[in-house]
Amino acid sequence: MPAVDTPAAQNQSAAAQPATAAWRDLLRGKNGLIALALTGGVALHAVNVHIVSTVLPSVVQDIGGLDLYAWNTTLFVVASIVGAALSVRLLSTSGPRAAYLAALFVFALGSAICAAAASMPWMLVGRSVQGLGGGTLAALSYAVIRVVFAPPLWPRAVALVSGMWGVATLCGPAVGGLFAEAGHWRLAFWTLLPLSVMQGLLVAAQLKPNASAHASSGDAAPRVPGRQIALLASSVLAVAAASLSAALIWQAAGVAAGLALGGAAIMLDRRAPVRMLPLGSTKLGTPLGAVYASVALLLVGTTTEIFVPYFLQTLHGYTPLAAGYLTAAMAGGWSLGSLLSSGHEGRGAARVLRAGPALCTISLIALAILMPGAEGLSTNTRTLLCGLALAGAGAGVGIGWPHLLTRVLTLAPAGEESTASAAITTVQLYGMAIGAAVAGLVANAGGLLSPGGIEGARSAAAWLFASFAIAPALAFLLARRIAGERR
Repeated sequence: MPAVDTPAAQNQSAAAQPATAAWRDLLRGKNGLIALALTGGVALHAVNVHIVSTVLPSVVQDIGGLDLYAWNTTLFVVASIVGAALSVRLLSTSGPRAAYLAALFVFALGSAICAAAASMPWMLVGRSVQGLGGGTLAALSYAVIRVVFAPPLWPRAVALVSGMWGVATLCGPAVGGLFAEAGHWRLAFWTLLPLSVMQGLLVAAQLKPNASAHASSGDAAPRVPGRQIALLASSVLAVAAASLSAALIWQAAGVAAGLALGGAAIMLDRRAPVRMLPLGSTKLGTPLGAVYASVALLLVGTTTEIFVPYFLQTLHGYTPLAAGYLTAAMAGGWSLGSLLSSGHEGRGAARVLRAGPALCTISLIALAILMPGAEGLSTNTRTLLCGLALAGAGAGVGIGWPHLLTRVLTLAPAGEESTASAAITTVQLYGMAIGAAVAGLVANAGGLLSPGGIEGARSAAAWLFASFAIAPALAFLLARRIAGERR
């Protein structure tokens, strides 16, 4: 039987986290090669995210579908949730190497569909297939960390995985922007295929089958919580569907239905024989529950990123390449913050868990002022301030990210370590999916489609960033509970 997941036990566990190892212990010898294999999949997934965010305005100009703009992210992330849920069983039945290779194949297939898409519906099909593979890759990275590395290496390994988004800020906007400016956005998707093949060769060489590590990951063949995943996916789609209607009554109905379906998934998971989340994590009164809630809330705040390239190109006249790189400042801030804060322990870790959401909130409020076009600012000044605000929003998530995820690994009830690991990505992706769906709803309601144009984009930008600052503000209120503190 799993150990009882009481708040007292969780607080004691959080306080007794193992000392963090040095970077050299992770990056040298066999550990370094395994880390490279693990992080490559996340890097590929992250590069793809930045490629798509950069080329999507050009895609809409070519094949249409502005009303479905946010659906590119919504369906991608919904499919990623399914992939993350399947990753535990895939890892258990196939082992790390075969699981990674299968996920890479699905991701490459989706990229090929996107490259060949002649209309937005076909693009959405490709994005869904991409999401299925990408979600599996992301979940496998976190799950395998617990299996192949000793606990002192976990914070560094999590930070390294998160740091791959920094690699994406260098490659993704460049690939997407250059091809978009040349009028060949499809080639941006085709470039993902040889990258997938190269990553597959690396995985095949370094993640050799390891029966003992595999067996230690928990149940031999864990079942998938299909009903809970279906409810979560339906929750996101209900909110996304609300954005397709101009009537306020239907928009409200879609949001209400989405919240109800999300609540039903949580209630079902509490009593289901096969759980999506580990024992006790569906209650905000426990540190583990507060961690998962904060992960979702912080990811909701960062999904404003999907409209940034459109706003920059429409309101400020940026080229696709320049808009892509400025947008990537959010991911760059996340990566830098994660890498710099990963060595904090004890009170230092508790401080960054509080400071991160506060910084994210302030940065989003700043973007609500700057992005529509603050009066009296020169172009260079506005660019600098927008870049700092985007980086601040990402850094607000990144500085606490290694400590949030490490707490999941250390607070996981005995026997549910694999479930807790996979749930990191599931909750993360659900936050992104809900965020993308609500972002589309808020942007459309704020004037993106009607009146549209520059005036509509200004209004949509102000409403989007201001309303989404609420999410990290709520995460700030949960920080003391996560750190095991009491008022």
